[in-house]
Formats: sequence, structure tokens, C-alpha cells
Amino acid sequence: MTARTIRALTLGFLASTAIASPVFAQTPSPADATPETPTTQSPAPGTNATDVTSNPVVQSAQDGKVPDETEIIITATKREENLQNVPMSVQAIGTRRLDQLNISNFEDYTKQLPSVSFQTAAPGFTTVYMRGVATGGDGNHTGSLPSVGFYLDEQPVTTIGGTLDVHIYDIARIESLAGPQGTLYGASSEAGTIRIITNKPELGVTTGRVDAEFNGVSHGGVGGSLEGMINLPVADNIAFRASAFYQHDAGYIDNVFGERTYCGDPITEPDTSPDAEPGDTVTVGCVRNGIHVDNAAFVKKNFNVNDTYGGRAALKIDLDDNWTVTPTILHQHSKTEGVWFMDDALGDLETQRFRKEPATDKFTQYALTIEGKIANFDITYAGAFMHRPNFSINDYTDYADAYDRYYEPYGGIANYQYFFDDAGNPIDIRQYITGGNNFKKLSQELRVASPAENRFRFIGGLFYQRQSNDILQEYHVDDLAASLSVNGRPGLLWLTKQERIDRDYAVFGELSFDVTPQFTLTGGGRWYKFDNTVFGFAGFGRDPNFIQDSNGDAIGDDPPPPNAVGSTKTGVAQCFTTSGDTLRESQINGTDTTLILNGLLPGTPCINVGRFADGVVKPKQSKDTGWTYRFNGTWKPHDSLMFYATRSKGFRPGGINRQPGLAPYAADFLINNELGWKTTLGPVRWNGAIYHQIWQKFQFSFLGENSLTVVQNGRDAKINGIETDVNYVYRGLTLNVAAAYTDAKTKDNICGVAGNPVPDCHLLLTPDDPTTEEDETEFDEITAPKGTRLPVTPKFKISATARYTWDMGPGKAHGQIGFVHQGSAPSGLNTADQAVTGTIPAYTLVDLFAGYDWSRYSVELFGTNIFDERNQLSRFVVCSLCGVLEDVEGNPTGLNQTKIVPGRPRTIGIRAGMKF
Repeated sequence: MTARTIRALTLGFLASTAIASPVFAQTPSPADATPETPTTQSPAPGTNATDVTSNPVVQSAQDGKVPDETEIIITATKREENLQNVPMSVQAIGTRRLDQLNISNFEDYTKQLPSVSFQTAAPGFTTVYMRGVATGGDGNHTGSLPSVGFYLDEQPVTTIGGTLDVHIYDIARIESLAGPQGTLYGASSEAGTIRIITNKPELGVTTGRVDAEFNGVSHGGVGGSLEGMINLPVADNIAFRASAFYQHDAGYIDNVFGERTYCGDPITEPDTSPDAEPGDTVTVGCVRNGIHVDNAAFVKKNFNVNDTYGGRAALKIDLDDNWTVTPTILHQHSKTEGVWFMDDALGDLETQRFRKEPATDKFTQYALTIEGKIANFDITYAGAFMHRPNFSINDYTDYADAYDRYYEPYGGIANYQYFFDDAGNPIDIRQYITGGNNFKKLSQELRVASPAENRFRFIGGLFYQRQSNDILQEYHVDDLAASLSVNGRPGLLWLTKQERIDRDYAVFGELSFDVTPQFTLTGGGRWYKFDNTVFGFAGFGRDPNFIQDSNGDAIGDDPPPPNAVGSTKTGVAQCFTTSGDTLRESQINGTDTTLILNGLLPGTPCINVGRFADGVVKPKQSKDTGWTYRFNGTWKPHDSLMFYATRSKGFRPGGINRQPGLAPYAADFLINNELGWKTTLGPVRWNGAIYHQIWQKFQFSFLGENSLTVVQNGRDAKINGIETDVNYVYRGLTLNVAAAYTDAKTKDNICGVAGNPVPDCHLLLTPDDPTTEEDETEFDEITAPKGTRLPVTPKFKISATARYTWDMGPGKAHGQIGFVHQGSAPSGLNTADQAVTGTIPAYTLVDLFAGYDWSRYSVELFGTNIFDERNQLSRFVVCSLCGVLEDVEGNPTGLNQTKIVPGRPRTIGIRAGMKF
């Protein structure tokens, strides 16, 4: 097959699939090489240094005698450059450290990145933050996009509702780019970007490795993993590389026995109100002789287990000396049981769940890279298609517990609301949720870069991204009457079925000019456009015979209940009619009450998440255009010393509130001013940055009516911080220390209603004369007062590792200690919520490793969290009333439903590996 034929077939495949992939690494110039690692002995770009044992420099890196090339050469600027020449705050964890720290997942590697914090509820459902740009409460499927971008090689894999927890094996390095990356990476890289760079196929090399692990978790079960990689030459110009793994994570949360007895008979007393008739009574409480349940059938120790398997395969095809094609495919499948949180009111590592809660989360990414040269310009086409479906079953007994306590003065939830079967008999009021997301993402980027050695150089390109999510959540109540259910869906108390589509377009570029050999100026910009839509249904059902008057009161001598919980404002009541009004408005105003049923999503009774236009219901929409920028000055007085100053802007697109009647929320922006330094002094590498950031009109979310997430723009926040990392490698001793201090606070009062211009958050509802007190009929509460700390991020975080390697017999032995400490942090922005969920406490973790390598074999004993610290990763409640500790009359309920996600307890294990 000729090169022309191969090129034609490749370009035809590209045109038919519109899929693309990672960037071809340019060979580093001699100026980019470090004194310890001559370029004449460097492994090829994309090579896993630990596999190329014939290379003496790489072998020294393995021994810990020189820096690791996979940490020194990075591609953060979309060019291959020496880490010490990149004028931005970047941390890189290379192949060697990934192996040494036994890193396999997201939680493992973020411990080593002090500027990174996160919230999590379960594996695969994690929201990531950088440099304190956090409000908590993110991750809802129709909520804000993430503020931190995630990339797998050159493809964005940022998703709503949970960071992609890519299994870490056969990975070249992980790069953490702190601060706005608005020019080269764009939307959702507002606060920073994390990139996972895989090892690429190597031409003419046959190599592989197999690794296995067995571990035991304190207070828990037994786990382990099996991993393997192989690289094979297919032809002189074609190489194949593949890896596969299976991992079992042992459980450590116990589902302990619990029982509930809900309100039954109401307690009444004579009605003494002025309008009461003789014999009238009012309900003042309940007798707890109603439905009784327990979870005896589901009691189990160590019930939160996770099994994950998957693999990655890639081809490298050199079409000629200038053009290369690299198609890749990655698949990962995770299956979990149980939950990863414990109840604050119970014992250590204990919870009470009343149903089996299985979940599956899988993703497949197809990617293709075409890279080459036209004249002396580098051309890169990178893109990918990813599909991520997930499904889960969740117990929602907490909701029934909270609402039954809250409405106890009214006789409990069974008397205050409507829960019975078709025959009118009382039923179990507890709910459970089934459903998930069907997420798809297509991204494509075309880039052009001038030669890196030119005094004047540029990089620029075009970007397009489309993400869609088919959202399904079904809230079940067993035996619920059809007349009380979502219309046409018997047994469903609540239904969310929506289609969300986010589209992004961008043109970007950066120019650099060497004013002198020591001084360089860089300027860049990105024009962006986003167009986001949501369409579908969310809410309760509604009996069409239930009619209200203009005051919202039911009409009729014996009106039927509107639905199971008596709501008249959500669900079918808010669906659009042919008059353009909602059903509820049409009934009150006397207009046409015929529901618009054309264009429904399958499985929905009508549409209430949309907008009425031209006689039809169209998706709700949020769109805008704008610019971001980056300006940088770099001074390098010596090859081993660099200083830089940067002003940059990042952004996150606006979006849509699914709750009917709520306005969309606008984009928010992060303005970053940063001074940084990078030094290499013999075996010591010391880098750092000082920054001041303004987070403008930041998006924040909270649980509104019926536990629906509401997103709105607040005012501004200011974030000041410093981050630094030190690396020392000499004669078998390796030291790594990284630390960050972050001071993130609101600049003004944050109001409960978006757009409130009044500094003290008072809201004048009838402002005929704003100066008169009579016109002030209601005021808006302060969600967070001026100076409130932004949540999740600790003020101080530090990680450190020390490793020593020495000769012993035919091989080498090593010992290693790892240390991570982080301070306390608020769990939420809303001060009322924070009062319930409390503070995430400070913690310190210590890990120990000892092992032996000889020939192509290795064995290691390890202990993580050696002192069995109960570090808390997140604190939260699951519904809007689940954090209310008083009932509707203000009496204490004695109910504490705060959930705590702990880190993994002490884990002791052994791992062994073989290379060939």
C-alpha cells in the first residue's frame, strides 16, 4: 500500500467520522533540554520511561538519580516544552512518580496537587475545583458547567455531574495547569485544567509489563487489581500499544439495622380561631402508629464495593516523514454497590439504607489525531467522540424521614399530603429513585503552529464542541394511586426527563515575540460562542379536574387532590397550553387549557421545561458570545532562572434553570493577575506563583422548592493565594514538596434573589416610592454575607514525599514516606446550610512504601493512611428539608441527616510487577 493510498484512506475515515485525537509531540530543541537529561539520550515523545530500560538516562531516572523526563517535558502550551520554560503555574506527575505513589484513580493524584480540591459522593461522581474557585452544590445535570477542564491527551472529557475517573495505568504524566486557561483551552477551564497524557505507541519496539496488587482495608474487606500493557511493531511505520486492567475496591461502609415508624393518627384539638365554627378542630401533632419499616433484609458489612475494568488501544501510523495518524479507543466500565457516605448521627463508617443501590458508569472514547507539516508549520487536527451512559437506583428514605418530621404538627406527611393506593388505602410513603444520564460529547480542533525556535511565533486554531445529555430520574412510591402519580406513569411521584445540549464554538490564538534573548512578550485571545438548551419535563402529576381560582384556592365542594404531595405549582401544572399560558395559569385566567402534546419527548406527559413561541414549545435557551485573553511577560536572566507576570481571563458558559418560570443564568468570569518564578539550582527545582483573582458574578446553586436545584449569578469574590513546589533528586534520594495557601472570600453580600441591586439584600416588591417603608413588603435574605469564605477549598494544603533507593544484592531496594495535610474548609456557601452540614475538618495522612527491584521484576509492600485518619472528603444533605432541624412550627425535630464521605481507611497491601 502506497503512502498516498494510506493518506487517502485515513483522510476518508476522518471525513466520515468527524472524530479526532491527541497532538503529535514535537522533538524538543536542545535549548529545552535540562543539563541532567541530554536530548541525545531522551526517549521518544510519548515513551513510557520506565519501559525503555536500555536507555542509561532513563535507567538513572528509575533509580532516582536524575529528574524524570516525563515530568520535565510537558505539552501544557500545546507545544512540547521544558517545564522550566513554560511561564505558567504547572505541576506534572510523571510516569515514575505515578508508579512510586501507587496512583490509580482521581483521589490518589489530587492528593499531590495542593491547588486542587473536590467534592464527591461516589466513584465517578466528583466535582473538581482549583485555586478556591468553588461554591459547592455543583454537579446537577441541568446545573452549571464545571469550572475546571479535564483533558485526556488533547481531547476535553469534562462532563457535568462527575469528573471522568480515568484509571491511571500506562500513563506518561498528569499535568495540572492552575489559573484561567481561557485562550488555549476555553470554556470550563475557567479556574484551571487537568490533563492526563497517555503513553503512545513506539515504532520498532516490543515491550510490555504486568502488575498485580492485593490489599486489605481496615474496618473493611479485601481488594486488588491486575493490569497489563504491551507495545508491538506492526510494520516499519506502524506500532500498536494496548493496556487493560481489572480492579476491585473493597468496601468499608456498614449498612446497619434501622427502623422507622411514621405518623399515623392525627392529634387534634378544638379550633379557637376567630372564624372557627363550633366543633371545628385543628391538627397539632400525630401518633406514630403509621407505616413501620426496617432494613433488616439489607443489613451488610462493607457493602460499598466497586469493580472497574477497561482498556485502551492505540495505533501510530507514520504516513511519511512529515505526517502521522494516531487512532485510539478507550473503554472503562464501573459497577458499584452501596453508598460511600456515613451518617453523622450514627457510628463510625455506618449508615442506614433501606434498599439495594446498584449503579453502573461506563464511558467509551474514540479519538483520532492527524498531525504533520505544511512548509515549516505544524498542523494538528485533534478531536474525539465520547459516550458515557450511567444508571443507578437510590434509596430516598431520608426524604420521607425529613418531611414526616417537618410536618408532624400537621399530622405528618401522610395526613398533610396524599399517599394512598387506588383503593384509598394508606401506603408506604418512602421513595426510591431510578435513572441516570446518557452523555455524548463530540469535540474537534484544528491548530496551526509556527516553528518554536522563531523569534516571532504563533499558535492558533478553531474549536467546536457539542455535548448532549438525555436525563432521566424517576421517583417511585410503591402502590401509589394512578390519580396521584405523574400523568400516564402510575407509581411515579416525580419525573425528570429532559434533553440538554451544550454547543461551543471558538477561534483562538497566541503570539509570542522575543524582545531580547532574555525577555519575551506573549499575547493571546479567544472568541467564543455558546448556545445551550434544555427541553423536557420535570415535576409532579396533576389531576385535570383540580381547578383553582385567582387566589390559587381549589374550586369545588370536594376537590380532588392535585397530586400526591398537594403541589399546585410544579410538574403538569406548569406545562404549556395552546394559549401560551401554563395549565395552572390557564385555569385561573379562564384561557384555553388544552396541553400542547406535539413534539413531546418520549415518556413525558407534557412539556414544562421550554418556552412558548409561534404556537409551539421550543427548548429553553441560553446563548452569548465574548472574548477571553492572556497577556504574559517572561524574563529569563539565566538558563536556570525565570520570572513571569500574567494577566488572564477565564470563563464558564451560562445556562438554564429547569424550574419553570426561572430565568437563565449568565456566564461568569475569572480575572487572574499572577507573578511566578521557576528556578533550577543543581539538583533542586523550585517553582512558585503568587496570584490575585476576581471571580465576577459567580454562579452558585442551592436547593429550591421541591428540592429543585436553582442556579443564579451572585456578586464577586476575591481570591488571593500562593503556591509552590520543590523537587530534589540526587544520588538515590528524591524529595518532592508542594504547598498552597488560598484565601477566597465574597466581596459583597450574596442575595437569595439574582440581580438584587441593594447591598444589604433588601428586596422592594412594590417600589412605587422606594424611599417609603410602606412599599417594602418583603425582604430577601442574605445567603452569604460579605467576607464569607468560599467552600470546599482549605486555606492551606501541603503534600510531600521522600524516597531513597540503594543497591542491594542483584537489585535495588527503596523506602518511601508520603505526607498530605490540609486545613479545614466550609462545606457550603449558604450560611444557613453551613450551619447544618458543618465544617470539613482538617486532616493529615501518612503513607509508607518499601520494595525491591531486580532484573525485570519488582515487589513492594505499602500502607496508605497508615494512622487510619478519618479524613472527610464531603459533607452534604440529600434534600432541601433534610438539613432543617426544626419542624414547620419551629420545634426541634432531633433529626440530623448530614452525610459524610470519608476517605479510604488504612490500607495495607502488596504489589508485584514484571516487565518484558
